[in-house]
Amino acid sequence: MSDNVNNRQAALDYHAFPKPGKLEVRATKPLANGRDLSRAYSPGVAEACIEIKKDPATAALYTSRANLVAVVTNGTAVLGLGNIGALASKPVMEGKAVLFKKFANIDCFDIEVDQPDPEKLADIVCALEPSFGAINLEDIKAPDCFTVERICNERMNIPVFHDDQHGTAIVVGAAATNALHVAGKKFEDIKIVSTGGGAAGIACLNMLLKLGVKRENVWLCDVHGLVYEGRTEDMNPIKSEYAQKTDLRTLEDVIPDADMFLGLSGPNVLSPELVAKMSSAPIIFALANPTPEIMPDAARAVSPDAIIATGRSDFPNQVNNVLCFPFIFRGALDVGATTINDEMKIACIEGIAALARETTSAEAAAAYQGEQLTFGADYLIPKPFDPRLVGIVSSAVAKAAMETGVATRPIEDMEAYKAGLDHSVFKSALLMRPVFQAARSTPRRIVFAEGEDERVLRAAQAILEETSERPILIGRPEVIEKRMEKAGLTLRLGQDFDLVNPENDPRYRDYWETYHSLLARRGVSPDIARAIMRTNTTAIGAVMVHRNEADSLICGTFGETRWHLNYIDQVLGRDGHRAHGSLSMMILEDGPLFIADTQVHKHPTPEQLAEIAIGAARHVRRFGLTPNVALCSQSQFGNQGANTGSRLRRAIEILDEGNHDFTYEGEMNIDTALDPDLRKRLFPGNRMEGPANVLVFAHADAASGVRNILKMKGGGLEVGPILMGMGNRAHVVSPSITARGLLNMAAIAGTPVAEYG
Repeated sequence: MSDNVNNRQAALDYHAFPKPGKLEVRATKPLANGRDLSRAYSPGVAEACIEIKKDPATAALYTSRANLVAVVTNGTAVLGLGNIGALASKPVMEGKAVLFKKFANIDCFDIEVDQPDPEKLADIVCALEPSFGAINLEDIKAPDCFTVERICNERMNIPVFHDDQHGTAIVVGAAATNALHVAGKKFEDIKIVSTGGGAAGIACLNMLLKLGVKRENVWLCDVHGLVYEGRTEDMNPIKSEYAQKTDLRTLEDVIPDADMFLGLSGPNVLSPELVAKMSSAPIIFALANPTPEIMPDAARAVSPDAIIATGRSDFPNQVNNVLCFPFIFRGALDVGATTINDEMKIACIEGIAALARETTSAEAAAAYQGEQLTFGADYLIPKPFDPRLVGIVSSAVAKAAMETGVATRPIEDMEAYKAGLDHSVFKSALLMRPVFQAARSTPRRIVFAEGEDERVLRAAQAILEETSERPILIGRPEVIEKRMEKAGLTLRLGQDFDLVNPENDPRYRDYWETYHSLLARRGVSPDIARAIMRTNTTAIGAVMVHRNEADSLICGTFGETRWHLNYIDQVLGRDGHRAHGSLSMMILEDGPLFIADTQVHKHPTPEQLAEIAIGAARHVRRFGLTPNVALCSQSQFGNQGANTGSRLRRAIEILDEGNHDFTYEGEMNIDTALDPDLRKRLFPGNRMEGPANVLVFAHADAASGVRNILKMKGGGLEVGPILMGMGNRAHVVSPSITARGLLNMAAIAGTPVAEYG
């Protein structure tokens, strides 16, 4: 069976299973009893109706309208499929709705309308205004799409955006901005030759004019040749705006010395011979799908310095509308914009282009492993899965809407708004805010044992941007330099971070002598000490912390936790510190849940369990949260006499003997810990209010299992593990940690010990 057949069946199966289609509707409010029903529908729903009747603006408060977009089409120009009709277009529109939700958390209904007449279609769209906060017109043929959008914008008081036109134009504008940056050229100086003449092509040219291109420098061709003054064949008012007064008639006539080719036409329109006639460092945007106007390798064969973009994901610089439409709608909806104007579109362009020139995010690098994501000819625009897009682009759009007077709900604190958008992507960001604030107050020296790991390097880059720490990396300089270059990082050795080279460091003798002095009576000879200080980066980092050359060690991106703990205990245990447990914060849809102990003690004693509970409560406060600690086991308030239940009951007794400023209860099952009504029924008068936010287990297998289930199946994001009892002098992370996770751990390690103990 051929790959094409396999791919076709895989695509069909994706749409058909486990249930047909790509969308479903879910309730956002509980509907479990008569009380809920009376509020969701009659009679309670009338109160919301009355308020909206009094003040239509309150629809944004009492309904989902302010976060609801309609994707509307008549199916007359669907992707590369042409006029396939409204029904056949539905999979595409469902896909568009999924992208809205995935990239910008915007709810979306797809609406396929069997109406080819553009004015009648516009009437239908206008009648939808009470239901939606914005309209995304999609896959409507030219020139009908211009008519529909014009009528809707004239009659409607919400944004109406034809993505095939403006979304493509915005991404092309961003890519062109950066392509000119690479080529050392300016918009006002370049000659553009374009092929197409459809909705997207004309919109792109219109946008390039707004960015500074001169109209007399634009040469538009279609299937009939050059668009020139006096031509009558297949012309319309939109296309006529680009008619040139000239005797030239063909693409071959106008291509010489062109700085940019913009193709939104068909396959193989631009030959290598024509590329050879263009200027030096030509910009070639061959955007026809699935086969571009010229393949990149064919263009580079005659012009090696060509800067090329396509519409395909298997080549660099894919011009993809998903870089634009979710984020421009996000910004427009959040300020209640009445339209999407040119200033908002240009703000979107500038945000996308600027982001590509920054260091690539770790999340984008992880999503596109193996690709070179460093700004330049092969990286002009960000990747769609770059999580920074929503914060940067949407806030720029919202700001432009406010500045141009089209925002009905202006945002007072734009920085807080952008931070909120970032929090929606980086789920840990909101909870980590107090930790980062504390970390900025006192710069601390964090040493990373696995300094050659790309995740560590990306975390080090982020540390410089988001904290006041100066990272220390342990690793070979030539390896680190090579990996930084490959990852497109801007870190500079000796200026942005310090380095310990295990193979050749002037402190080597000091380190092995220190290690030997600590462990000489534990079987470590000078030869062993020398070998360990050449090869064991965890031991090196621990020695640095012991010698006060670093404040905290982060290790564990590979290897087994207890192996790392052994060397930490050998060195830092001599300083009076002792690991008494590890704590993982799992960030879930309904809030954080802390799990302990996942790493240190396999079968903790009652004394150790009490210590774990106390340490967990202390660390939970680092996140601005009030600890509510449940000691969990199979036993439920004494109904089983031995094993974990007995140890937890004794731990409760030990806690009761002290004077603690946090709530704790146990022993109990997990569901009892998380369900206050169940807990009250089983044990009336228990000391805990509400659901627990800390679960302490009497067996490491249980703690680790819950943590991993929440991470792999529950959609939980882990912050940690936090090593408790070490005075913040060492943390052992898990091998699955991400660069963002390492950044979070650096902030935790960077919090002054005096503040949190």
